[in-house]
Amino acid sequence: MNLPHLRSHEGSRLKIQTHALTTSDFFTNSAEADKEEGWRVFTTRGICCNASMPSSYSALHGIRQLRTPWADGPEYVTQCPIQPGGTYTYKYTIEDQEGTLWWHAHSRWLRATVYGALIIHPKLGASYPFQKPKLELPIILGEWWDRDIISVMRQALFTGAAPNVSDAYTINGQPGDLYRCSSKVLLRVINAALNQQLFFTVANHKLTVVGADAIYMKPFSTRVIMLGPGQTTDVLLIADQTPGRYYMAARAYASPQNAPFDNTTTTAILEYKTASCKAKNGVCSRPTLPQLPAYNDTATVTAFSNQFKSPSKVEVPTKIDESLFFTVGLGLVNCTPGPRCQGPNNTRFAASMNNVSFVLPRRTSLLQAYYQKIPGIFTTDFPPVPPIKFDYTGNVSRALWQPNFGTKLYKLKFGSGVQIVLQDTGIVTTEDHPIHLHGYHFYIVGQGFGNFNPQSDTAKFNLVDPPQRNTIDVPVGGWAAIRFVADNPGVWLMHCHIDSHLTWGLAMSFLVENVSGDRNLSLVDESGPCDQSVINGPIGSSTAGSVEDRSQQLILL
Repeated sequence: MNLPHLRSHEGSRLKIQTHALTTSDFFTNSAEADKEEGWRVFTTRGICCNASMPSSYSALHGIRQLRTPWADGPEYVTQCPIQPGGTYTYKYTIEDQEGTLWWHAHSRWLRATVYGALIIHPKLGASYPFQKPKLELPIILGEWWDRDIISVMRQALFTGAAPNVSDAYTINGQPGDLYRCSSKVLLRVINAALNQQLFFTVANHKLTVVGADAIYMKPFSTRVIMLGPGQTTDVLLIADQTPGRYYMAARAYASPQNAPFDNTTTTAILEYKTASCKAKNGVCSRPTLPQLPAYNDTATVTAFSNQFKSPSKVEVPTKIDESLFFTVGLGLVNCTPGPRCQGPNNTRFAASMNNVSFVLPRRTSLLQAYYQKIPGIFTTDFPPVPPIKFDYTGNVSRALWQPNFGTKLYKLKFGSGVQIVLQDTGIVTTEDHPIHLHGYHFYIVGQGFGNFNPQSDTAKFNLVDPPQRNTIDVPVGGWAAIRFVADNPGVWLMHCHIDSHLTWGLAMSFLVENVSGDRNLSLVDESGPCDQSVINGPIGSSTAGSVEDRSQQLILL
């Protein structure tokens, strides 16, 4: 697979022209095509779907999108899906971000194969805050199924059971690849896997973490890194070992109990230019294998995560206008035994935040509905705290396992200081959840295990040099606290980046109010309504009336 990577500089204005084709089985992007009124123009084109299946792309995972919410990409949140043969142009400016991000499809599970790196170099004339590497390599970790990924998703949605695990992991689209490296190398590692956190290491080499999610970090050394789906990590590798061939390797970090996962290992080869390859029959010797942590090694994950800090003192929001507490986790929906109830004990899997399983609208995007004042698409009553307080990581009563369904948003005033505590739950099983917030990066001021304690845990918050991320791995059986200022108007999706969890409803959206008098957000969405009934007929609520209605809706999309 030819992975398309986009490269630009901090401060650049980009125009991404996306073409949804149905006639090829690959996905490529052109180099910089031209310059138009200061915009750098890239074109992406490729297969995503069959002739009857629309798709939506997000070529900008982690881009702040200041004043450009229409360019964010999630289907039915900020735009309608791109129809087969259609195009959509994303325009946005990169501001105060340098490092590694990525772009991917944000429709169904198409990002399993539709993705690429988005590399942001320093401004022209500026330099890295570390010695410039002689070589830079995007390292994209992914998953591969020996089946059509949409059929895998549809089977899971039909049966209500967990989806089939992947058949392999990949590095840059392949289970094996060859790189020739020398001296100091910057590896831009991206976890593009659909449903799995991944460990990554290079045999006999130390890795120095210098950035994550397009934000510089205080450098620290490690032998192994862990990335949740959606996360990126920039690491420097010093090629100071005996010239030879060394495996890069990645495999699962699997935190939930008794859940199936792909236990294979993907590899690529780092080869020194000066390495001799004199072997019998002209075949090179086998590269050195690295030692990877155990699949459930949460201690290594915790030690790694705790080392992330900003390079210097930062201005963390201390005036908190919105103090929110969100439970995140799985659930089970009771249903009549049969082919569509193949979850545990004849149930269907679900997922929720604060017991609300998020339902995407079908006829228009949330952003379009808000700015064009289309009624009946969403409500703004997402609960700021769980409806019922319980022992979140303990033995949870089965009466709390079934969530409610709805398209509920939470409204934030422009400029408000926001703190969110994300709390894992023991419903079905505790699990590490990679939670991604569109349109923002946030400070991770604290993390821990067990139930969050507002008194003792708040006192331990790092308000001096916490790291900034756009995706936080909420620890298995634990919590994470984040802070940010709501300075970017629009509708912004917050969701688990494990796609099966997102499909089951582990998401919500913030509605950040516009600045008074700001006309920049009154632009009309280029895609138009998702369904002509929005214009020509009555508008009904997007919220499904029953579990079965919602299941059918997801399958038909």
